[in-house]
Amino acid sequence: MSKIVLILARNFKKETKKFIMKKMKINTLRSIFAVAALVVLGSCSVIQDLEYNVVENPLQMHGGDVTLKVDVKFIEKGLNAKVVAEVTPIYFCADGNEIPFQTEIFQGLKAAGNGKVVPKEGLSHSYSSTIPFQKCMSQGEVKVRIVVKKGTEVAEEILTDKIADGTVVTPLLIDLDDHVIIAEDEFKRVNTFTKNAVVNFSKGSNAISGKETRDEDVTELLSFVKSSLEESSRIQVKSANIESFASPEGEVDLNTNLAEDRAKSVKSLFVGKAKRMKFDLAKEDGFYTLNPKGEDWDGFKNEVNKTNHEDKDLILRVLQMTSDLTIREKEIRNMAKTYKFLEKEVLPQLRRAQLVVTYDQVGYSDDELKTLAMSNPDTLNVEEILKAGSLEENLNDKLRVYKESQRIYPNDWRTSNNVGYVLYMMGDVAGATEAFDKAASIADNPIVSNNVGAVTHRNEGKATDRVNELFAASNTTESKYNTGLVQVEDGKYEEAITSMGDTKSFNMALAQVLAGHNDEASETLDANQDSPAMNYYLKAIIGARTNNSEMIFDNLKSAFEKDASLKEKAKVDREFILFFENADFIALF
Repeated sequence: MSKIVLILARNFKKETKKFIMKKMKINTLRSIFAVAALVVLGSCSVIQDLEYNVVENPLQMHGGDVTLKVDVKFIEKGLNAKVVAEVTPIYFCADGNEIPFQTEIFQGLKAAGNGKVVPKEGLSHSYSSTIPFQKCMSQGEVKVRIVVKKGTEVAEEILTDKIADGTVVTPLLIDLDDHVIIAEDEFKRVNTFTKNAVVNFSKGSNAISGKETRDEDVTELLSFVKSSLEESSRIQVKSANIESFASPEGEVDLNTNLAEDRAKSVKSLFVGKAKRMKFDLAKEDGFYTLNPKGEDWDGFKNEVNKTNHEDKDLILRVLQMTSDLTIREKEIRNMAKTYKFLEKEVLPQLRRAQLVVTYDQVGYSDDELKTLAMSNPDTLNVEEILKAGSLEENLNDKLRVYKESQRIYPNDWRTSNNVGYVLYMMGDVAGATEAFDKAASIADNPIVSNNVGAVTHRNEGKATDRVNELFAASNTTESKYNTGLVQVEDGKYEEAITSMGDTKSFNMALAQVLAGHNDEASETLDANQDSPAMNYYLKAIIGARTNNSEMIFDNLKSAFEKDASLKEKAKVDREFILFFENADFIALF
């Protein structure tokens, strides 16, 4: 505990003033609070011994603010009963600016006013005042201005010597490296599709007429399979599934067998065609799946519904009311005699087999995509060109491809987003902002929200309500990291550590240092290779905070080798104030 001793000489003649100043060391910094004699007021001392302790010296900047805390103690009979003392700590910046903290007013028992009354037995008081950090406050010192009054008359004004240094500004080391997100393509190298043809049969027959083999859907399917066998083809036919049906007016067992025979007929047709094509895979039984369905009641309902016949609803109701298949078949036969449209329009459509060929379409290789993206990008679909962009490692080439994708597919938000991503990685925040804003005009999603928030944060140089809202709306790993940056700025270091997750970044290490987790911060810095100069500098700060001089000097030396400009910063960085006069520290410069 340091003391301010203010002694007033007693019983002097009228108008006589005597000043006695007594200096005392403040901890290890030799800071002193001036001792001054005040105006004689009668025959009593105005202020006796005043004890004080600056809680945090040097001062610290957190969340954009600087707080000064001083524990003050008035001893018994420490303040004259008739005086008022206005006490104002002032931050004197090295550039000449003066920034006052809050004024505290103390008064004796008989003094008029609203100040804190110091009783005869003395008073202990904890002073605390917070002011916004200003850039000049990184270098300076705190002194106290004391104005002593009796009534309205200023008896004396005193300015003390330095009581504290300022300011540790380590939170300003934060690197606003907000993470942005690239939009993924949905490119699939191999896509599976189907192609089908329908073979119709005569009533009660499983024979395939020549007319059916010449139908457009059948010939088109066969031509497609044949073309897939060409050397340049990207089509690989994998299998065939045959579903076959019978119309429901016959007996159940007969229709079941008929459906099976129709499936076999279609298989035989396809096997014969495959042999002529020299399509060996289609000669094997395992290539086919036969799936005879028997009577096609569902098909009957659908086909009836398609007609415009006035009694179609009546026909369907009769069938729905009859659950017995034998009775239902009889009803169908009877209705077919009455309603000729059933025999002409409905039942023939049910005597069929459907051949479904499954095939893989193999897309471009990576090399083909990269070549086409550069030489003929208009031939690529949006997924292909986005994939091509992702394959480029050189940022200039990547940007070129994504700009082509933006030109060809301007209404797909991903193209603008990815242009913005590359520009951001190239350090063009203004260009990235324009591109991300374009993406945001097309779509509103977590990726866009994060990216707009990231560039807004960078452009503003600090967090805003909009930035916080955008990151909250995104709720991605990247936006949580970015939220951690905001929390470091706000002085919420533990929350920042949680938000950043398992990121091994300089900013994570900074948050850990500021939260007092020095060992964890050292481990994080050891795992981070992105900011070597600043990594060493922050390790030196850890050394200062743990009073490890070897750690300070070794890491500052390494930091200066990586970035000589850090020398000027370290010379005045209050993190190292206890070493400013250390010979080894001085030798580093």
